[in-house]
Amino acid sequence: MPETVLGLQNRIKELEALVKYYEAQLLMSQKRMFASSSEKSVYDHRQLLLEGCETPDVAEKLKNDIALTSVKEHQRQKRNRKDSLPENTPIEEILCELPAEEQSCPSCNNKLHVMGREHRDEWVIIPAKVKIRRYVSQTYACRTCENSSDSVPIVKTKWPLPTIKGSFASPESIAYAAYQKFVMGVPLYRQEQDWKRQGVLLSRQTISNWLIESTKLWLQPIFDELKRKLLLSKVLHADETTFQVLKEPGKKPQTNSYLWVYRTGGDAREPIVIAEYIPNRRNINPNVFLKGYSGYLHADGYDAYHKLPNKIIVVGCWAHVRRKFNDALKIIAEKDRPGTDAMIGKRFCDELFKVERDLTGLDADIRYARRQIELKPIMNEFYGWASKVRVTPKSPIGRAIAYMFSQRRYLENIFLDGHLELSNNRAERTIKPFVISRKNFLFANTPRGATATATIFSLIETAREAGVNPLDYLAYALKLAPTLNMDDAENLLKLSPHGYKRILDTTYDVIIDS
Repeated sequence: MPETVLGLQNRIKELEALVKYYEAQLLMSQKRMFASSSEKSVYDHRQLLLEGCETPDVAEKLKNDIALTSVKEHQRQKRNRKDSLPENTPIEEILCELPAEEQSCPSCNNKLHVMGREHRDEWVIIPAKVKIRRYVSQTYACRTCENSSDSVPIVKTKWPLPTIKGSFASPESIAYAAYQKFVMGVPLYRQEQDWKRQGVLLSRQTISNWLIESTKLWLQPIFDELKRKLLLSKVLHADETTFQVLKEPGKKPQTNSYLWVYRTGGDAREPIVIAEYIPNRRNINPNVFLKGYSGYLHADGYDAYHKLPNKIIVVGCWAHVRRKFNDALKIIAEKDRPGTDAMIGKRFCDELFKVERDLTGLDADIRYARRQIELKPIMNEFYGWASKVRVTPKSPIGRAIAYMFSQRRYLENIFLDGHLELSNNRAERTIKPFVISRKNFLFANTPRGATATATIFSLIETAREAGVNPLDYLAYALKLAPTLNMDDAENLLKLSPHGYKRILDTTYDVIIDS
């Protein structure tokens, strides 16, 4: 009998633990769905961290950081207005003047003269309009030969090569459709509806064919050259997200495919973003993409990145560690948070990122040296504290601590080189525009469309990183590409976003010099 009671008591404890686990899962799910996703701390994490800091050097540094200092008086500059137009915006001036019969003095009846002027400005936004660009090729013949010779030479003028043979698509119209979909998040069916409201019958199938065909002919070679250049970089970031493709051979429409994104690090002179559509999330995918690559790769804890060759050094993401402690903190009532393990773990993460922010903009060698002195002691203190915490493995805080220990060898690789970063947020920020746009266009119809999507997204994000307007860049590339040899690497670099930027910079310098 006592054994039965003891067994029941143990079973009750197991069920209570299970209920707490499911309650935590439910709370975390609700927080993810309805609460703010910001991880910003609303407390002074440096002051709070002092309470549990065991390393004297770290505590002293924190105290010095918190110490108040006097600041010289200064005059605050007038804040510029957020709303502005480019300097070269054309001005349409409308002169408001008195009619001729009213230009006489009401007192003496003599003619009035203009004594001053004032003005007010309005911004006029002109919606997109359609026009026909008609190329007329003239044929020439010789009158003399027509009258006196048996054969008459015929000379015909050449017109510019079309972007797509047999199509009425212009470089500007293709670029506009791509910009609307991948930058503004307007899916093709809504573009079709918008044009219809303006009296233009342009089907989504036609627009889709424009994007796919122009990508295959002109944008894919530029993409391939950028990928080759990307793999020469010392530091890369990687991330992946789901991407649904309806008509994929051997797969149900509901099955997820993936968009894998790789990009250069923050110190790259010419940032490059490459996105690849892959039908699955198999471990082999990073190996295939990074074949021949040697350097550092920022990534999250996905196992596929940890099975790369030894010449690729994976650097873990501390933002993921902070996120897990933040999730554990969210399920605790705010009044009960002080002193909890979740709060202490979050404080350590906040201090790591605070130190890293202070090193932003420094030379890589200086950043490397200061990390050893300023960042490493805090990280060691963090792991020392975490090793003493006793929690159930399946609890949110237990999973957060388990994650930081399972990823420790990758997280500590931040100390190998000053060009590295504390998190993989750079890749996550790059992939975010696609995730937002995907909420609107939802899926690709075929693998060809998915490949075109990845290629166009890559060029648009690279253009953004280069600081050029994606719409202008795509129109430039699609207009110039048919006139160049696409097998020439120099031409492909000229057609890249960075090549376009160099042309803009040269033009700007000429204007300034003149």
